[in-house]
Amino acid sequence: MNLPNSYSPSLSHTLLEQLSIAVLLLDEDLCVLYANLAAEQLFETSRAHLLNRSITLFFWEDDDCLDALHNALLDQRPYTRREVHLHFPSNAQVVTIDYTATPFSDVKQKGKQLLVELLPQDRVLHLSRQDSLFTANQVTQALVQGMAHEVKNPLGGIRGAAQLLARQLPDPELKEYTDVIINEADRLSHLVDRMLGSHQCMNFERINIHQVLERVCLILQAEVGDAITLVRDYDPSLPELTADLDSLIQVVLNIVRNATQALLENPSYRPATITLRSRVLRQFTLGKKRHRLVCLVEVEDNGPGIDNKLIKALFYPMVTGRTQGTGLGLPIAQAIVQQHKGLIKCDSSVGCTVFRILIPFDSYLKNH
Repeated sequence: MNLPNSYSPSLSHTLLEQLSIAVLLLDEDLCVLYANLAAEQLFETSRAHLLNRSITLFFWEDDDCLDALHNALLDQRPYTRREVHLHFPSNAQVVTIDYTATPFSDVKQKGKQLLVELLPQDRVLHLSRQDSLFTANQVTQALVQGMAHEVKNPLGGIRGAAQLLARQLPDPELKEYTDVIINEADRLSHLVDRMLGSHQCMNFERINIHQVLERVCLILQAEVGDAITLVRDYDPSLPELTADLDSLIQVVLNIVRNATQALLENPSYRPATITLRSRVLRQFTLGKKRHRLVCLVEVEDNGPGIDNKLIKALFYPMVTGRTQGTGLGLPIAQAIVQQHKGLIKCDSSVGCTVFRILIPFDSYLKNH
């Protein structure tokens, strides 16, 4: 590329400093010759600390990433890689980036050099996952609602026919069979009601989120006693939330009960602990909208965790990791929170599973 006559090294330096993309210039040994301001922010260290240090010290995800940088230098061809994880041992932080390595020639410098552009992707991936959760829940809810209505209609007919048949049977002992039909029809009807329950009319009012959490704590202590240790980690400065109290109790109680069952079924995780945490997030984006204040409720347990294969489909109907589970609780909870313009997310590993309920404080006032 031919640069204009007005181009100068000082201008190029100024332009690099204004970029939001982190830029590193590396020598043949992959040591840093230059780092712009965005690179300082990405690596959370000063330029002086970066200069003359090998890029290998920043603990890339795997050796293939470093081999690609070496090959880009040797072959003098650019190389791009998506969603690479950078590990920072100083604070145990992991950052997801896209990077492009381009061979760079400078007639004033001897040896080969490499220009590396690093673009953080954590925020983009975060928003993409949120969109996926919103879309998946809306699609599955529509499917479930249609299926539930189709199932519920014939169930009433089956139950009514079984009752009429019971009255006509000459042998009372045969009523055992009609009782089975009636009981199973009632069970399926109850299951369908649960599938339809997330679209019930809500009573929005001003509440304190800690009313929800304390009610859940009271119910759980009545159910399991001292078998589970409850830890309250509240932010008392949270403003009131415009929400449906009973629905949010249902949401939090469902998540807490799932955590309780996981802990009680795995006695090796002791002491069994569930932490209820409340916080406020400022200038937080949910879906495509940025909110000034968002209420964050976390339900954390120290149980066995959720299988990686299951966690991506956790909010789909009929998906459950328990033999006695129906797979309806979390999809219904997600639908309730979405009616509050919010979202439920989950992160899980062995010894730490966290469900995060996010609801904007202004969700009702601006949308109803």
